[in-house]
Amino acid sequence: MNGEKKAQTKAQSGKKMPAAIIDIGSNTTRLLVAERTGDGLRELLSQRTFTRMSNGLGDDGSISEKKIAAVTDTVCTQIRLAEVMHSARVRAVATAATRDAPNGDELLRQIHERCGLDVDLLSEADEARYAFLGATRSLPDDSDAMIAVIDVGGGSTEVAIGTLAEGVRWSTSFHIGSGVVADRYMASDPPAALELDAARAAVATVFEDFTFPKPDLAIAIGGSASSLRRITGSVLEHETMERAIRTVTRHTGAEVADEFGLDIERVTLLPAGIMILEQISDQLGLPLRIGKGGLREGILLEMLATKVA
Repeated sequence: MNGEKKAQTKAQSGKKMPAAIIDIGSNTTRLLVAERTGDGLRELLSQRTFTRMSNGLGDDGSISEKKIAAVTDTVCTQIRLAEVMHSARVRAVATAATRDAPNGDELLRQIHERCGLDVDLLSEADEARYAFLGATRSLPDDSDAMIAVIDVGGGSTEVAIGTLAEGVRWSTSFHIGSGVVADRYMASDPPAALELDAARAAVATVFEDFTFPKPDLAIAIGGSASSLRRITGSVLEHETMERAIRTVTRHTGAEVADEFGLDIERVTLLPAGIMILEQISDQLGLPLRIGKGGLREGILLEMLATKVA
């Protein structure tokens, strides 16, 4: 793979060597280092930085020079962390914010020049496939259910539907995410009622004429979903999501972050993320289970299934 960096030292014969994935998203840049255990993964290190590329885009959607520098610094740091963990391979991928930006190639160029790593720019279909693989990895192998995986990111939302046996049968991507909605409609802390109404109307407009294939089970992944586990538990239903929105919008971001042990950056994005999840859940007619894996886990499973050259 073009975006994969091999370790400079050879792995010891017969010794498990971990691999690392860096996911450059719209809200965060995340590192995950893991090793293979049977058919699963054992996490060794997880690190996240809120780089918020979607915040402060130019009029044409371009990434600011300041953001490019900050993301590049973060990626270089995460590569060093992966090497400290003796990762045999390090791969970096970029998603919607980079894919959609007119100057996304400039970010990739700077990371290559400064960090010595090529970044793979994932297509919408690749995002869906890896998210589905990572989100369904812990389900029983004999399950023949039709599964929907909903991945709400900062700049886009991916929905992938398929089965464990056949993988993704159908997928689509919506150009809306928690960062986009929060930046456009929610300036107050906590958000004002008029801001919340405008955000909810904007989210509804994106999905109102869309019909999803009917799954048997729905799994939510991404930063908003994983953060909601601390507020609502492991299942998202209409009533619990409405209660969660009230919880995170009736107090300041700092108060909510302190009460639930969340990053304040994530709290500011949660109302938007909840609205997107709630809209899709309503249209699917299903509650959403909060998944324990996603894009990064899916990529690592694929990386660790192949031997180091």
